[in-house]
Amino acid sequence: MEYYFKTENLAVGYNGKILIYDINVQLEKGKILTLIGPNGAGKSTILKSITRQLETIRGTVYINAQEISSWSPKDMAKEVAVVLTDRIRPELMTCAEVVAMGRYPYTNLFGKLTPKDMDVVREALERVHALDLAGQYFTTLSDGQRQRIMLARAICQEPEIIVLDEPTAYLDIRHKIELLNILREMAQKKNITVIMSLHEIDLAIKISDYLLCVKGNTIEAFGPPDVILGNHTIEHLYELRNGSYNLLFGSIELTKPEGAPKVFVVAGGGYGIACYRALQKQEIPFATGILFENDVDCQVALELSDHAVVTPAFEAMTDVQFQKASDLLLRCEAVIDAGTPVGTLNQLNRKLLRLAEEKNIPIYRSKDRQEVWAWNT
Repeated sequence: MEYYFKTENLAVGYNGKILIYDINVQLEKGKILTLIGPNGAGKSTILKSITRQLETIRGTVYINAQEISSWSPKDMAKEVAVVLTDRIRPELMTCAEVVAMGRYPYTNLFGKLTPKDMDVVREALERVHALDLAGQYFTTLSDGQRQRIMLARAICQEPEIIVLDEPTAYLDIRHKIELLNILREMAQKKNITVIMSLHEIDLAIKISDYLLCVKGNTIEAFGPPDVILGNHTIEHLYELRNGSYNLLFGSIELTKPEGAPKVFVVAGGGYGIACYRALQKQEIPFATGILFENDVDCQVALELSDHAVVTPAFEAMTDVQFQKASDLLLRCEAVIDAGTPVGTLNQLNRKLLRLAEEKNIPIYRSKDRQEVWAWNT
């Protein structure tokens, strides 16, 4: 396979001191590569090095089989557009004028823009939904608006590769989605290669063809998200000691409550998640069950409790699991009925509720969780 973008044994850093070494990346044209990793890991350093904002210490960067170290700045600008986190403050320049700066690699010695150039500027502003900002001064914009204008400037260069450092950093959720959709469209329809860094792991997984996991002075992993990410990859990459990352949901769960369970949650089918998280907020340790292993409740319960009773999917619950769940329930001071419908395979959960009634253990419905907080205090 012929790769459009490639690094070989690349080492990057500052003042001759290597920060990260042995960076080996191979990327086909029109694909999206996202760098993830903790703050200070060197993601920005890598991006600045492959765009020649920083001098590489060792190794080679290739674009279209050509070593970029020999390219002129103008040739580099035609091939690669860059949107870094460094904030620019162009005084007395409108947004349209800032975007038009992306056309300078194509202008004559006097930097005069042609009607075609102005059409490209307009199209770039339209693509990032910022045409209404064209006449405003750049310095008057919010951080999110500035980010969109800087992306428009990069689009205006008509590059083959676009490199972005945390492009969603100042955007609300709507504009995050819009920006990432723009990048995906550029990759799929324009065959533009996208290389960027993101802190939103869930978005990185969803948009990227490849991930580059940066940690310490090495590359932790490189490849398609579904290949390189295991159950605890994110916890290891970010050294999570409090809380966890749910790879299936793409969500972070905060630290689980410690201690013996005080409440037993009879749940399943997604009905228990709100209860689990509410109990976690109140730092009330809980037990739960009986849950099928493919149940969404199970995914969250295992992150927030050490006392979840789980059964194989598509099989009827067994007496062994009921005994384990009932032992936990009888040690608790209250029970929450999450409201899960009872069918053929989960009838033992109804039996758990009857057991609580027989033992005079208070039972609360999920909508009455506030009564549980009052009981707990």
